[in-house]
Amino acid sequence: MAAAALGAAAASSQAPAATATAEPGAGDEDSREVRVLQSLRGKICEAKNLLPYLGPNKMRDCFCTINLDQEEVYRTQVVEKSLSPFFSEEFYFEIPRTFQYLSFYVYDKNVLQRDLRIGKVAIKKEDLCNHSGKETWFSLQPVDSNSEVQGKVHLELKLNELITENGTVCQQLVVHIKACHGLPLINGQSCDPYATVSLVGPSRNDQKKTKVKKKTSNPQFNEIFYFEVTRSSSYTRKSQFQVEEEDIEKLEIRIDLWNNGNLVQDVFLGEIKVPVNVLRNDSSHQAWYLLQPRDNGNKSSKTDDLGSLRLNICYTEDYVLPSEYYGPLKTLLLKSPDVQPISASAAYILGEICRDKNDAVLPLVRLLLHHDRLVPFATAVAELDLKDTQDANTIFRGNSLATRCLDEMMKIVGGHYLKVTLKPILDEICESSKSCEIDPIKLKEGDNVENNKENLRYYVDKLFSTIVKSSMSCPTVMCDIFYSLRQMATQRFPNDPHVQYSAVSSFVFLRFFAVAVVSPHTFHLRPHHPDAQTIRTLTLISKTIQTLGSWGSLSKSKSSFKESFMCEFFKMFQEEGYIIAVKKFLDEISSTETKESSGTSEPVHLKEGEMYKRAQGRTRIGKKNFKKRWFCLTSRELTYHKQPGSKDAIYTIPVKNILAVEKLEESSFNKKNMFQVIHTEKPLYVQANNCVEANEWIDVLCRVSRCNQNRLSSYHPSAYLNGSWLCCQETSENAHGCKPCTAGIPADIQIDIDEDRETERIYSLFTLSLPKLQKMEEACGTIAVYQGPQKEPDDYSNFVIEDSVTTFKTIQQVKSIIEKLDEPHEKYRKKRSSSAKYGSKENPIVGKTS
Repeated sequence: MAAAALGAAAASSQAPAATATAEPGAGDEDSREVRVLQSLRGKICEAKNLLPYLGPNKMRDCFCTINLDQEEVYRTQVVEKSLSPFFSEEFYFEIPRTFQYLSFYVYDKNVLQRDLRIGKVAIKKEDLCNHSGKETWFSLQPVDSNSEVQGKVHLELKLNELITENGTVCQQLVVHIKACHGLPLINGQSCDPYATVSLVGPSRNDQKKTKVKKKTSNPQFNEIFYFEVTRSSSYTRKSQFQVEEEDIEKLEIRIDLWNNGNLVQDVFLGEIKVPVNVLRNDSSHQAWYLLQPRDNGNKSSKTDDLGSLRLNICYTEDYVLPSEYYGPLKTLLLKSPDVQPISASAAYILGEICRDKNDAVLPLVRLLLHHDRLVPFATAVAELDLKDTQDANTIFRGNSLATRCLDEMMKIVGGHYLKVTLKPILDEICESSKSCEIDPIKLKEGDNVENNKENLRYYVDKLFSTIVKSSMSCPTVMCDIFYSLRQMATQRFPNDPHVQYSAVSSFVFLRFFAVAVVSPHTFHLRPHHPDAQTIRTLTLISKTIQTLGSWGSLSKSKSSFKESFMCEFFKMFQEEGYIIAVKKFLDEISSTETKESSGTSEPVHLKEGEMYKRAQGRTRIGKKNFKKRWFCLTSRELTYHKQPGSKDAIYTIPVKNILAVEKLEESSFNKKNMFQVIHTEKPLYVQANNCVEANEWIDVLCRVSRCNQNRLSSYHPSAYLNGSWLCCQETSENAHGCKPCTAGIPADIQIDIDEDRETERIYSLFTLSLPKLQKMEEACGTIAVYQGPQKEPDDYSNFVIEDSVTTFKTIQQVKSIIEKLDEPHEKYRKKRSSSAKYGSKENPIVGKTS
């Protein structure tokens, strides 16, 4: 009754209902590629109760890694001398390849020997959804080399009749091991794999072996082995030829993959077991199988003894359709800033119904930014926040939709601003060894607290001075939003002369600069995690800077420090000059005047890191060699150096000279994760440390060079070696490429946003949250009929519903659009499941384990 009444009211309201644009033809999505995009974000929180050393020094120096199968893609800082290390490190990356397990390893750092693996958390890809968006304690499992398995095997089995020399008939099993794919790296390099093929039964174990394939993770074996599966005498009693059922049931083929160790012990890579009775109904069987770990009978380790690891994991897999499917949903979302009240808009409703507001904020902010709609939306939701703020001192201090939207916006658009402002000083702090500890309890023997205070004051003054002089580099989007916040705060608290400053400082100092100072690696300001002493220094600087920003803007004579030593230290900064500097800075960044960024004339630092490059034309003992180098990319040039921080580049490629950036086939040099930078001279061949890093470098290099003249339309996916291209065998080094260059690069280099992917993410969130959306729709009906949430208040009271009629109408539009989008998604899912036959390379068989 309530919903019906509200539906009639919504239908009569003046705003017309959103109508879907003309849909593509029924089969159109089959002819265009559906992009499958994977991403992982989350947090490595802490470990506890790790195994102590047996000696007197029981503490460990621990770090944690993230691995896709066995490939390490992320590493935390080292936490020294602890059995309960607190990591607190957030991560986010795109996953560029398929994988079976997402694993987290806890290591004990060892300077002289190999780092010791204490334990691991391994989660199957299909189980990741069970842990999404929530912090969970996982028990660490023992790390057994025989269980470190990845990859798959292509196998074919046949049964043939064989007539023996005495004229009797027997059965012959033909085992054709064709290939393997995705074997692990061994010590960072492709392995030297071989396979043993065994026919195993109650009274037999016939084993044969393939040849060793050198330096490859995708070996092509193509070897055939023959086994007699039934005694020839058993057929003298048979009127016709057939395999004895009791024999078939007891026989199986076992394939073991090994890495040839040459002078050391061979390493087990995995196994599969296939019962011969798969041939009972067919004379041949061909399929891909996932390699499985081997049960070696070692049950001595108790998993409870190894400790545990607290993680927050959010894995997403998006099926992005062609752009035209997302038109209606994008239109509805982009209208959100104009909806009155803002709480009735589709974007706000998404934040209301998502279990975690951050899930909604990430795609919403990117989509609205891409279409220049974020400023009005953020202003409207911030105004809603202010209505509920009773004390000016707590303005914008909570974790609302408004504050989270602004946090995400500053991360996206403020990256370059942080680099030009903070990076030089952070480099100086991290590369020096000055002690800045001023807590008497934490002072080391021989430390002088007065000297440490002077060191800390020097860094704080230098950082503070740089920040308050940086207003011309502040991005226009941030300035526009800060201006709106300032105006709204003044209107909300007209009798407080300082609130106009605290509204802005609560974001730019507390949520932007202070956070970047304390965790520079997260904001790509430093390539490596700082050591423990540097982290402590950065923490003290961050605390002082955020208090300076807040204290100066509020003109208060007292600081908010709880620690007495920090209160004492802060007295050094209680001068009028600091207050004046903060106010001037906040005035400048919350002005509506158009700003010309001082950073535009300077090259923008985009990415840096350690990788391997192939020598450019030089040889060593007759072979082209690979050397470790420190790469640095700016908006002007790609350089590499012998070590981080070196001012003299060994090699420089101007960005304007880059013609293409593409992956390089593994077969070129028998190395994984390689890519090539094709420019006006010889191609630069580079090997990244893992697939995620390679993907990120290719992406940023493509974007920075996307508008270059003379970009190539085709390239060679393999290298030019021994007088010819390995891919097409052309002998001329200048021959045109044999494969089209990668297309589909997003258009905006500064805000690189894939709007279809973000809209797909929002569609997925609405789909997951449909039950709560339904509850919200019912709440609108209850409010409209009974003038208040009189039914099920526990369910309804959490929603912000200012205008039940408008909110109800928006919800109906969302549901209608989601239903229309469900159709092509379902069609694609059916097509994908039917095309990926069980046993195919895309959907391999999960065989039984020991």
